[in-house]
Amino acid sequence: MLKKEEEIRDKAVMDVAQEVMLAIRTAPKTRGLDKLTVLVADGDEKEALVAKLDELYEQSGGQRASFARDARNLQNAQAVVIIGVSADPYGLNCGYCGYDTCAEKPKVSPCAFSSIDLGIGSGVAASLLGQKHIDNRMMFSVGYASLRMGWFGPEVTQALAFPLSASGKNIFFDRK
Repeated sequence: MLKKEEEIRDKAVMDVAQEVMLAIRTAPKTRGLDKLTVLVADGDEKEALVAKLDELYEQSGGQRASFARDARNLQNAQAVVIIGVSADPYGLNCGYCGYDTCAEKPKVSPCAFSSIDLGIGSGVAASLLGQKHIDNRMMFSVGYASLRMGWFGPEVTQALAFPLSASGKNIFFDRK
């Protein structure tokens, strides 16, 4: 059977997205506690996320111009991997969050180690996506929109996203 690349592109991108999800799952985490949630969206869910980004841009009165730009990038991507992390403390009483103890930290304020674990997971994702030669861009705006849509539930307070694209030209390269 003879197939053109265009016929297998979407499936190939989703296969890589699934590999990235597993790589994030097995990434090192603070105290070995896994507080990450990883999602992948394509099709109608991805388009709903595009609409949310446009809505957030409009609500900002144009102050968040990057949301409109990122919505166009997401619209042209085949899929998006989204990493979220819980704000629950790790019980280290380190003070990195600005509070002396974990008990003093407000529930909605992220634990510093949650942010670190989100960063480690994102670094793992970026590394694997580079190895797989899938065009991508880490976007806080798409993660933020997914939080506003309630995709992770109330316990997840931070999220980052990686829209994925396989095309003849990197859609994330010369963004304006």
